[in-house]
Amino acid sequence: MRKILLKLFVLALVVLALLSGALVWVVQTPIGMQREQIDFTILPGSSMRSVAREITAAGAELHPWMLILLGKWMRVDTSIKAGSYEIARGVTPLELLKKLTRGDVTQADLVFIEGWTFRQMRERLDAHPELRHDTTGLPEVEIMRLIGAPEATAEGLFFPDTYFFAKRSSDVELLTRAYGAMQQHLAREWEARADGLPYRDAYEALVMASIVEKETGRSDDRPLVAGVFVNRLRQGMLLQTDPTVIYGLGERFDGNLRKRDLLADTPYNTYTRRGLPPTPIAMPGLGSLQAALHPALTEAVYFVARGDGSSHFSQTLDEHNQAVRRFQKGGRP
Repeated sequence: MRKILLKLFVLALVVLALLSGALVWVVQTPIGMQREQIDFTILPGSSMRSVAREITAAGAELHPWMLILLGKWMRVDTSIKAGSYEIARGVTPLELLKKLTRGDVTQADLVFIEGWTFRQMRERLDAHPELRHDTTGLPEVEIMRLIGAPEATAEGLFFPDTYFFAKRSSDVELLTRAYGAMQQHLAREWEARADGLPYRDAYEALVMASIVEKETGRSDDRPLVAGVFVNRLRQGMLLQTDPTVIYGLGERFDGNLRKRDLLADTPYNTYTRRGLPPTPIAMPGLGSLQAALHPALTEAVYFVARGDGSSHFSQTLDEHNQAVRRFQKGGRP
């Protein structure tokens, strides 16, 4: 009897060794694939069974039960991370499972540029092939509601930056992140603002930052430009800044700003209306936010472009007119 039990025990060990060897061979053998690389997306809350089906449907020659059993054996069957994935030929079931539990998702990116309007942002969002376009065609106020923002007007409320995201993410998620980033930067800069600024709240500072952003691309000129506009606000002068007029014209602007445009009254015409326009006119970058909240201490109330990207700043109208003749009229009187 003992010999029989011993033989059975040995046989069980042999079978177990064979099964273990087979399992090791299976999990370390590259998965067959119909293409060099396949993409698939795991939805939040997916079971291991649905994950396996998604992967095989994408073109992996993988028996679903293999991944299910491996997940249970490794006790990670409930640890799969949602997201978009890419796998290439040569990947093994074990490597695949590790990838899924690490959340090693593929990422795409999208860049929002300083000075863009919300319309330009939406065009870039709608054209991105890796995003899920949930906001296409929606009115602006509805988009703001979807991202949980209290404002009804979107202009200037998104921070320009490079954003990485899992493929097939919703554009709502991306806009929410960009809105949150701007709120954080604005709150921090507002808290550290210089004393005595002529802004009623952080939103007015954001409006000013958007004007600075459109007026100059030179980092060393931004505080001076902001200083000029702050001086004008304090003295009750008209801001008289062309970018606000252009923004107010909208699609009617053909690239050539005419005298009649400067005389045509709109809420954004700072040649006809005192103070700041009602909303930002673009996305300001961090440099413009900082300039608006830490403007240069200057006596200048005028500036004109030199033609090389920089600006000449003047304290008096006579000096300004001379600078205009010098830099914009080729020295003509």
